[in-house]
Amino acid sequence: MDIFDLQNNVERLAPLAERMRPSTLNEFLGQGKIVGDGSLLRRAIAADKLGSCIFYGPPGTGKTTLANIIAESTNANFVKLNAVTSGVADAKKVIDEAKELLRVHGKRTYLLLDECHRWNKAQSDSVLAAIEQGYIIFIGSTTENPYVSMTRAIVSRCRVFSFSRLTEEDIRAGLLRALSDKERGLGNMDLEVSNEAINHIAWAAGGDMRTALNALELACLTTHPSADGRIHVGKDEAEQSIQQKALCVTEDMYYDMISAFIKSMRGSDSSAALYWAERLLQGGCDPMLIARRIMIHACEDVGLADPNAIVVAQSCVAAFERIGLPEGRIPLAEGIIYVSEAPKSNQVVEALGLAEDAVKNIRHETVPLYLRDPSYKGDDEKVSGYKYPHSYGGWVEQQYLPDELKDARFYNPTDNGFEKVIKERMAKRVPKDNGKK
Repeated sequence: MDIFDLQNNVERLAPLAERMRPSTLNEFLGQGKIVGDGSLLRRAIAADKLGSCIFYGPPGTGKTTLANIIAESTNANFVKLNAVTSGVADAKKVIDEAKELLRVHGKRTYLLLDECHRWNKAQSDSVLAAIEQGYIIFIGSTTENPYVSMTRAIVSRCRVFSFSRLTEEDIRAGLLRALSDKERGLGNMDLEVSNEAINHIAWAAGGDMRTALNALELACLTTHPSADGRIHVGKDEAEQSIQQKALCVTEDMYYDMISAFIKSMRGSDSSAALYWAERLLQGGCDPMLIARRIMIHACEDVGLADPNAIVVAQSCVAAFERIGLPEGRIPLAEGIIYVSEAPKSNQVVEALGLAEDAVKNIRHETVPLYLRDPSYKGDDEKVSGYKYPHSYGGWVEQQYLPDELKDARFYNPTDNGFEKVIKERMAKRVPKDNGKK
C-alpha cells in the first residue's frame, strides 16, 4: 500500500473534531485571556520564545490544539509523547536527540506530553535536568490540577496556563465553521442544519468542542436525505446525537463538588446539597460516597442537636443499598434533606477533640480508688467509697475523671434542638456552689 494513500485515508476518515483542529492562532476559538491579542503566551509564540509550560483545563478546550499550533509556528524540533504509553526510556531518548540537535544544528526541541499528570516522580525527574539546562522545552497537557496531581519539582519549572470551558458562542462558531468548511469539514454535504439543532449541541456539549463536533458529525452522517435530496438536521436529530448534556468531572472538579456538597449540608441549604449530590451522581461519582457523607454529617454537624439524624441517615443508606439506582436516589435525597434541615451542633466533635488532646497531654493518670476494679486491688489498697447512682435515684455527685483532670469538661451542649434538653439536664446535675457551667 502506498504510504501517501494511507496518510490520505487516515486524514479523510479521521473524526470531524480531529480534521477541524485549528492550525493557526487566528483560527483558535476561546481562551482569550491566554492567547488573546497582546497576551504573554501569544507574544511568546509569535517570537518563538516560549518557555516550559503546562496547559491545564477541562477536555475539549484547546490544550492539545494550542500545542500543535506552537509546533507549526516554531522552527524548533517538536516531539510528542503520551504519558500513558511512554516512560523514562522514551524521555531519555528524546533528551539525547535534543542534545545532539542543539549541539550540531543549534536547534531547540519542544517535548509535548499529553496527560502529563500520569507520570510518576521517577518519570518526571528524568526530564528536570534537561528542562533546567535548556535541552528541551516542556509543554504538558492535562485535565487534572497540576499543583495536586504532578510533582512539585516539575511544576515549579513551568508556567501554568489554566484553560476554561468554551462558551456556547465559541462552540456555535466552531460548529458553523465545520458546516461551511469544504476541505476539512462538512461543507461538501448537502446539509440543512437548523439553528435549534446548533444551539442544542452548543448547550449540551458542556464547553467541550470535541464533543460538539463529534455530535454534529454523527447527526449529519446518520440522518437520511429527505425527498428533496437534502439532509435536514433538526433539534430531534441533535438531541439523539448528543443524548444529554456532557457532565464529565475532572479530579479537581470532583473534589470541589464534594466540598460544595459537604458545606451545603452543613450550611442547612438542602436545595444546594441536593444539586451537588445529583451533579456528582450524573458525573459518575460512586453513590456510596454520597451515602457515607450523609451519615458522617448526621454525627459531625447535627450531632446531639437531633439524635434521630443518624437513625434516619442509616435507614436511608440501607434503603439505597437494597434498592440501587435509579430509584435509590430517593432515599438518598431524603437523608440529604433531613440532615441539611436538622438543627446543627458540632459539640460531639469538639468534645472528642478535647478528650483526645487531654489523653495526649497527660503523661500519666491515676484512676480514683473507688472506680477501680475490686477484683484486682493491691494489698495496701482498699476499693471503697463508690456511690452506686441507682441507690441515689439515678445520679449522685461523684468524681469520675482522674485527679489531673477532675475539673475538665469536654462536652458543652448548645441551645440548638435536643442539645438544649441535654444542657438543662446537665445543669440540674451540677452542684450550685462549685459547679461549672
